[in-house]
Amino acid sequence: MIRQLRKSILLAACLFAASFLFSSQALAGDLDLFRGYQGAISISGGTAHIPVMKEAAKRAMTANPDIQITIAGGGTGVGIKQVGEKMVQIGNAGRKPTEAEIKQHGLVLFQWAIDGVGVVVHPKNQVQALIFSQLRDIYAGKTVNWKALGGVDRAINLYTRDQASGTREVFAGKALNKGAVSPRANVVVSNGAMKTAVANDPYGIGYVSVGHIDSSVAPVALDGVKPTENNVRAGKYQVARGLYSLTAGQPRGLVKAFLDYLFSPSGQQIVIDKGFIPVR
Repeated sequence: MIRQLRKSILLAACLFAASFLFSSQALAGDLDLFRGYQGAISISGGTAHIPVMKEAAKRAMTANPDIQITIAGGGTGVGIKQVGEKMVQIGNAGRKPTEAEIKQHGLVLFQWAIDGVGVVVHPKNQVQALIFSQLRDIYAGKTVNWKALGGVDRAINLYTRDQASGTREVFAGKALNKGAVSPRANVVVSNGAMKTAVANDPYGIGYVSVGHIDSSVAPVALDGVKPTENNVRAGKYQVARGLYSLTAGQPRGLVKAFLDYLFSPSGQQIVIDKGFIPVR
């Protein structure tokens, strides 16, 4: 009986090892997309995309030292403008470009992830749940003190993104219902800068890509639903958007290889590892 049990355990271990090896080889094989290429790719635009882009670029350049991939932020507006004007080969956007933008620049869209935009406060803030009307009043400048929401008697410090930000556009459209944003709001330039600002301000409130939320900030539930990956995936948290990469015309060569890698099993695993929802 013991001998039979040992054989069963050994067989299971061998099957697991074979499965792991096959999976690892399959994922490593995705990097064959870059084999034989030389040259460079420039990427700019949405800042939510950067963690995935950097990891994918690092793996690609490790697999093939003859290629160079540079990544910059600047926001969705910058990504659309620069790829449209052929200043970069790939522009990242946190919203679907308008029909006018697509037509003007001959843009081709590649959506490789889904992302939520979550409201965040300092971890010590007692107010970690709001309804949408309260959030709109905060951002419109009608509610100016945390005490009115059950918090401490201190002024609310507002943080928002610049006008070129796709994150801001999604937040304004889906969380604020296109309501006003107070001119008192402090403008920050990226998801990372927003997270840092709120993490260092006990009386601040802002919003970031769900993929950027960590223990340095506290996610705020809206109408009882927290901005988590699972809630976005399930459609319960609806302040969400697609993450797009754009090219001017159909991509070719190294650019196509990089985009294909984002949709490969290992590319979609990077999407998961960085806190986003894969499309495949």
